[in-house]
Amino acid sequence: MKETRLGEFEEVILLLAGILGEEAYAFKIADEFESQTGRAVSIGAVHSTLERLEGKGFLKSEMGKSTAERGGRRKRIFTLTAFGKKVLKESRDFKMSLWQQYPAFATDKLNIA
Repeated sequence: MKETRLGEFEEVILLLAGILGEEAYAFKIADEFESQTGRAVSIGAVHSTLERLEGKGFLKSEMGKSTAERGGRRKRIFTLTAFGKKVLKESRDFKMSLWQQYPAFATDKLNIA
């Protein structure tokens, strides 16, 4: 049976791949992660996570066209699969259900300074 749960880092990487669309390659995902979270991330951690997510069937990848600015090297572009989108939706729905059960949010009377 395939693993369908997502760790927090995996979930963020998967979301970023979906957000970036045709620009979803490892370096750009790492850059966007740092921009969105304010936290540093190693390119190795992003690569291994992308490979793991692809192995789980949440992502697929293909080589993009070579570009002059990369010295003719091609980028591996990642795309969410239907299964990946389903798992993300289930994760979001589960978390939203939990947040809605939290009394302070359920009554919209959260008093945070």
